[in-house]
Amino acid sequence: MPFDHLSPAMLCAIPLAPLVGAIVAGLFGKTVGRAGAHVITILGVTIAFVLSLVAFFGVLHGGRFDEATYTWATIGDIKFEIGFLIDSLTATMMLVVTFVSLMVHIYTIGYMADDPGYQRFFAYISLFTFSMLMLVMSNNMLQLFFGWEAVGLVSYLLIGFWYTRPTAIYANLKAFLVNRVGDFGFILGIGLLLAYAGSMHYADVFAKGEELAKLTLPGTDWMLLTVACICLFIGAMGKSAQFPLHVWLPDSMEGPTPISALIHAATMVTAGIFMVARFSPLFELSETALSFVIVIGAITALFMGFLGVIQNDIKRVVAYSTLSQLGYMTVALGASAYSVAIFHLMTHAFFKALLFLAAGSVIIGVHHDQDIRNMGGLRKYMPITWITSLVGSLALIGTPFFSGFYSKDSIIEAVAESHIAGSGFAYFAVVASVFVTALYSFRMYFLVFHGEERFGKAHAHDPHDDHHADAAAKLDSHEASAPHDEADADDAHEEHHGLAPGEKPHETPWVVTLPLILLAIPSFAIGFLTIGPMLYGKWFDGAIVVGENHHAMEKIAEEFHGALAMGLHGFVSLPFWLALAGVVVAWYLYLVNKSLPDKILARTGWLYRLLDNKYYMDRINEVVFAAGARRLGGGLWKRGDQSVIDGIVVNGSARLVGWFAGVVRTLQSGYIYHYAFAMIIGVLALMSYFVLRQPPH
Repeated sequence: MPFDHLSPAMLCAIPLAPLVGAIVAGLFGKTVGRAGAHVITILGVTIAFVLSLVAFFGVLHGGRFDEATYTWATIGDIKFEIGFLIDSLTATMMLVVTFVSLMVHIYTIGYMADDPGYQRFFAYISLFTFSMLMLVMSNNMLQLFFGWEAVGLVSYLLIGFWYTRPTAIYANLKAFLVNRVGDFGFILGIGLLLAYAGSMHYADVFAKGEELAKLTLPGTDWMLLTVACICLFIGAMGKSAQFPLHVWLPDSMEGPTPISALIHAATMVTAGIFMVARFSPLFELSETALSFVIVIGAITALFMGFLGVIQNDIKRVVAYSTLSQLGYMTVALGASAYSVAIFHLMTHAFFKALLFLAAGSVIIGVHHDQDIRNMGGLRKYMPITWITSLVGSLALIGTPFFSGFYSKDSIIEAVAESHIAGSGFAYFAVVASVFVTALYSFRMYFLVFHGEERFGKAHAHDPHDDHHADAAAKLDSHEASAPHDEADADDAHEEHHGLAPGEKPHETPWVVTLPLILLAIPSFAIGFLTIGPMLYGKWFDGAIVVGENHHAMEKIAEEFHGALAMGLHGFVSLPFWLALAGVVVAWYLYLVNKSLPDKILARTGWLYRLLDNKYYMDRINEVVFAAGARRLGGGLWKRGDQSVIDGIVVNGSARLVGWFAGVVRTLQSGYIYHYAFAMIIGVLALMSYFVLRQPPH
């Protein structure tokens, strides 16, 4: 088979292989057993990864595929199809999704080894992989929406995997409902494009972009394309957790650590970033939409980073890091640097999956304690977890020559060259976030791996005792300590977490550490190896469109002289010194002058309360939006359902029929002379009618 040949059968096999694994593990889990469940699902994802590599090399050699494989329905001239678009953007996403998913599947063997829901968990994560592949491989908005909703549904199942915990149920409902808000905007955007472009197929819609840019929304002077793009981006705000629809993501830590890595690294949260890049031919025609995107991204990047500084749960620190990095990607989209956004998406997928899985390894090593205040000195007990965590942290803060450096610095440079309204604020936000990212990343790193050993102490912190504004968040997401029966999960949740006095941490098994090592390699090297072709070559030509009046990518291309030169120059750039300052401040506060953080807290209690309550966004949502929705729902129920539907339509029609029946019943006496009299009256009435209608002679 020539490298540039992309056959429909091969492409169908890529998403279907994980789907088959999910079906077998989910429906026949008891039959195949625990070993069978992980073998079949890992085999399915491995097949998807290998075939994605084949597709990647096919695109590399000039291949491209854009065809429908199945027509679901035809209504007039509109076809609802299942089809695939394989180009450089899709090939990149396919590789990232399948590789990270494969690492998570392998890691899960060790992490969930004693969990009673073992087969069910493998079925869920394999189904999640299928859903994401269907999303990124789609060539039309119908299939895009199917994948979009499918990842939302499976995330609901995974976040609430330990369904006997009230906090898990709260978290998955929160994720589901917040995403429905974004999805409402998303489907409105799709509906507008379908109504005015007359097609669901990407190529057809993009071809009519210039025509759509000349239209206004009926009854308004709003540009139709601006409204459609903003509606699409509202969908991305939900999936990719942008302010103010970000509130679901930190609570999603209630799910097991492997799914935290999968959701936050390569799948669900990157769906919105991918979608905006895919729709770049339309976004480029609306300056207003781009301005909206860049401002929302800047707010998310900066203000979500602040929240990471005060977190004590190891997974929540990494979760707020994800929020901030998603803000970086969104800022790049708004600056028309779509290729940089996808580049950061790729590098972030590797080092963020690494950090989440390393956090899970730490949690196992200290007997399911997630509070970083109860750790310290783990470096000598968990050397592999320590060194891989260090690699991930250095990549996250943008250390020169690490993968995150190349993508984050490229975003900062692109925003500096952008002239979109709001780019000034965005530049300040992404630069300031460099210091904040380094501060919370190395605060966690130093507290976990260095300093005094705080585990196994009788006075250990219990996150259940911490004050949180959100009642459901009072129970931070401790990992289940392997109950023997799912019905006993609540009892297991009440067990002591953390090492007992005298116990020591331990390094985790190879099925946990091997994925860490394999993810650490691209976390270090992938940026250096791919920045040239991905950003300044022709890799995304034809897949991503940048308007002639947006020159940010052209400007930064003029300053690029190779990955080596960029890495060396990074040591004298402002972001490097800000990152170094963040590391030094974290080192001083948490290893040298350890009493200073408490003194700062005493003087700025109001600021801590603001951050601890997450800017009161949950409270605002509860008081304003949820209460408003309840009032609206109550009004519709009382006035709409009870008064109109039940009172008038249902009961009213019944009363009308009863009244009419009562009237008719009085006429049905059963006496023949009554009926004869009625017939005579009727005949006289008819005769009178016809006589009166006769014209006079």
